[in-house]
Amino acid sequence: MSEVPITLSGKNKIEAELNQLIKIEREEIKIAISEARELGDLKENAEYHAAKERQSIIEGKIAQLQGVLARSRVIEVSKIKSSKIIFGATVTLNDAEKGVNHTYKIVGDDEANFNENKISYSSPLGRALIGKEEGDTIVVKAPKGDVEYEIESFEFID
Repeated sequence: MSEVPITLSGKNKIEAELNQLIKIEREEIKIAISEARELGDLKENAEYHAAKERQSIIEGKIAQLQGVLARSRVIEVSKIKSSKIIFGATVTLNDAEKGVNHTYKIVGDDEANFNENKISYSSPLGRALIGKEEGDTIVVKAPKGDVEYEIESFEFID
């Protein structure tokens, strides 16, 4: 099993979700199953079947998150010193065509969330940024065509 990088904040977020699932949701579903059993015949008991299905989903998510944590290697971004963009960098890009700046943090696959401006190091944009420096220009292949960005700046912050 190969290790995959994750930021400390990403690990903490996954651990919090796992804790919520194990300590709260798992316990709530046990109670729901118990109450549904008391309603009678399990073959025709919709509440029981719904609770068992929910239990299956929760257990699957718990197993998935435990797997993510087991194969993760935490990278403390604030301790990184690099003159090139690497995992953990927060990068500000200029889209000259649109005249706007975008800021993205390069993170692991399991913590990437475009709505939070966190992109995976294995995404097309992430791969294009790795190894570059301030002032470099990159071209990213996108569904609507090639997009060109100039790297304005980058830093390593948590």
